[in-house]
Amino acid sequence: MHAATVSRFGGPEAVEITEVPVPVPGPGQVRIKVAAAALNPVDAAMRSGVFGGEGERIGLGWDVAGTIDAVGPGAGARPGDRVIGMSTGHRTPLGTHAEYVVLDTEAVAPAPASLDDAHAATLPLNTLSADQSLALLALRPGQSLLITGAAGAVGAHAVELAHLRGLVVTALASPADEEFLRSRGADHFLPRGEKPAPGGWDGVLDAAQLGDDASAAVRDGGAHVGLWPGREPAPGRGIRVGALDVRADAERLAALSRLADRGEVLARVAATYPLAEAAAAHARLAEGGLRGRIVLVP
Repeated sequence: MHAATVSRFGGPEAVEITEVPVPVPGPGQVRIKVAAAALNPVDAAMRSGVFGGEGERIGLGWDVAGTIDAVGPGAGARPGDRVIGMSTGHRTPLGTHAEYVVLDTEAVAPAPASLDDAHAATLPLNTLSADQSLALLALRPGQSLLITGAAGAVGAHAVELAHLRGLVVTALASPADEEFLRSRGADHFLPRGEKPAPGGWDGVLDAAQLGDDASAAVRDGGAHVGLWPGREPAPGRGIRVGALDVRADAERLAALSRLADRGEVLARVAATYPLAEAAAAHARLAEGGLRGRIVLVP
């Protein structure tokens, strides 16, 4: 079968389509025939060597939508089930940008019945990242939350989920995104480029990596969560500072899938590319300006 991999670090040109064996599911695992797989910034980071692995053959892709076609012992799943899932391994030889992928059952959930495969494939990493970031913040209903980069894939889902949790949400993004973000649950809007008021919020989810500027917006004793471990601002003023280390969670992913079916979580596809054109897809991702995810289709 074919898979997108890298054996050297670099720009989009480093992405190769290679021939690899079809994987076999082990105990507690399922094999998914990939119908669609989203391309995320973490894939660009892996391609460029952020996570190391020089000289290794590294598979790309974290998100997947498709159909179970084989199960390992004790998997508790059925061939033919339509699912979404997330691979969280860094530097694994095979990711989801492939024709088949094997995942643990704890990383797989039923796909939203109302969405096509391309849209469903955008959900796992981004919705779980938003959901787990909000859990780290541990804010109570009625408390205030600033979300930077709110129009991005993680940020927009964070707006939706924070609204459902009863938080008072301020979205920071381009002025062109204000109407969209208010429609997804933002109570207030802050244009990108305008510095957040110091100490103005109980918590900040810093999806745009503003760092110290975002941390300064947190009140004394509040909470700050970013999306990249190791890039957290220095703690101070009693602020809890954390960074997301996203993990697979079948139960939460199933709940998020149901929210998508109810229209409370919106899947956005910016463009689709054939798997064979993965390098071109990486090049488009690098250009920026996307609203939604690029999706690869085998």
